[in-house]
Amino acid sequence: MTDWVVGLMEDLGAPGAGIAIALENLFPPLPSEVILPLAGFTASRGEMDLIDALVWTTLGSVVGALALYWVGALLGRDRVLAIAARMPLVKPADVERTEAWFLRHGRKTVFFGRMVPLFRSLISIPAGVERMPLTTFLALTSAGSLTWNTVFVMAGYLLGEQWELVETYVGVGTNVVIALVVVAVLVFVGVRLAERRKGRHASRR
Repeated sequence: MTDWVVGLMEDLGAPGAGIAIALENLFPPLPSEVILPLAGFTASRGEMDLIDALVWTTLGSVVGALALYWVGALLGRDRVLAIAARMPLVKPADVERTEAWFLRHGRKTVFFGRMVPLFRSLISIPAGVERMPLTTFLALTSAGSLTWNTVFVMAGYLLGEQWELVETYVGVGTNVVIALVVVAVLVFVGVRLAERRKGRHASRR
């Protein structure tokens, strides 16, 4: 994958880095923790302008996030509720609680969500479902993406040949986030199964 990103940057320069980041939003297995430091390292060698790298990677982040926003907008609240009703262990009330939470904290969630592994992409979908004003979404996404991208591009720029250290350290944080998500899912499933058992016992009485 690194070779593919390198080839894209060699062929297209900073726009190639932007394309890679746009795809990273749509396909999270493409990690920005690799693409951004690599863009910074390329800039440190004079093969790409640093400002161009920041501008194009941020533009790529916004384009990818906007695509997922429209996925959420096209699904809409009614379809999401219908899907939830058919999913095992999930209730429409869960979606409604999530909706209420997003309405209270949506702006902060979109901004800071751009800096959290795994959630960078996913946060755009509920923003679309709730039809957050597009100008607000674009402003928050741009600000959050620029902050995240600047940190990682500059890390690659300053580390030079050792740019891969960024991926190593961030990988630890990503694993922590994954572990927390897994624990949360297991707790959720456990609570739902317990509720079902209680419901069966109550109906038998």
